[in-house]
Amino acid sequence: MTQLSFSDAEYAGKRKQTRREKFLAEMEQVVPWEALLAVIEPVYPKAGNGRRPYALKTMLRIHLMQNWFGYSDPAMEEALYEVAPLRRFAGLSLTRGGVPDETTILNFRRLLETHDLAPAILATVNAHLSDKGMLLRQGTIVDATIIHAPSSTKNESKARDQEMHSTRKGNQWYFGMKAHIGVDVESGFVHTVTTTAANIADVVEVGKLLHGKEKTVYADAGYIGAEKRAPKRGRTWYIAAKRGMVKAMPEGELKDAVKHTEHMKAAVRSKVEHPFRVVKRQFGFQKVRFKGLAKNTAQILTLFALANLWMARRTLLLTGEVRP
Repeated sequence: MTQLSFSDAEYAGKRKQTRREKFLAEMEQVVPWEALLAVIEPVYPKAGNGRRPYALKTMLRIHLMQNWFGYSDPAMEEALYEVAPLRRFAGLSLTRGGVPDETTILNFRRLLETHDLAPAILATVNAHLSDKGMLLRQGTIVDATIIHAPSSTKNESKARDQEMHSTRKGNQWYFGMKAHIGVDVESGFVHTVTTTAANIADVVEVGKLLHGKEKTVYADAGYIGAEKRAPKRGRTWYIAAKRGMVKAMPEGELKDAVKHTEHMKAAVRSKVEHPFRVVKRQFGFQKVRFKGLAKNTAQILTLFALANLWMARRTLLLTGEVRP
């Protein structure tokens, strides 16, 4: 019989299930573990003459928890020691095999970055949802959000991140990057993600956010003229009119009709805000963690893949369409 540590024994005897435990229990069921492991396994180090690597399944689970809960590498190591539900989810024990240190956690993240596996992770999650009939791809909503970056120059280089940039939104200036997304009209799931510095106009990226099979595209007023930047494939574009133009119209039936049309467009576009809310509020991703676009892009792609699973979780669980 395996001996339990004091913390594991105390955890096993408790009664109340916390919100974090409920969240992890749901993610245990809805994440396509086998498919994700198959993406990473070809590049994951094999056991050799040196120290035996931790199981790939364990490191993947730790990596996903980092993104869900916003842990840095050192904070993730400490959390695995201190928080029994996290340790249990990762399949670790303080008395058997120990806990990966922060360098091991860092090296796993760098492995994914080096082999550019974040796009494959998003594609794998979306393929899983598509197999369940939840990603229809009949129309796309495009939008972008600003992700803040530290603007302080109190660092070793005495300079701000050169790949980030300042931009103005309304009367407020922001420094950082943009995450541009293409969202399925029916399901609200993210199918495409690109990133740029914050000063790049939203409309510039529109062609990269379309998968090519959509019949309709929805966008806000920042995308006026977007149809000229995308390949012509018989799409119907529903781009919001500028608020000032609608406001300047004389009162009457025409203005009422335009306002009604704009309201209908906005009702559809609202779905694009859901993944932004999940990433920024549910997962707490308010500010970039790394320097440069490449590392942050890898994390953002993973976050939107996890956001899709978060938004789909209730349907997957209620219908029983979960992994074996």
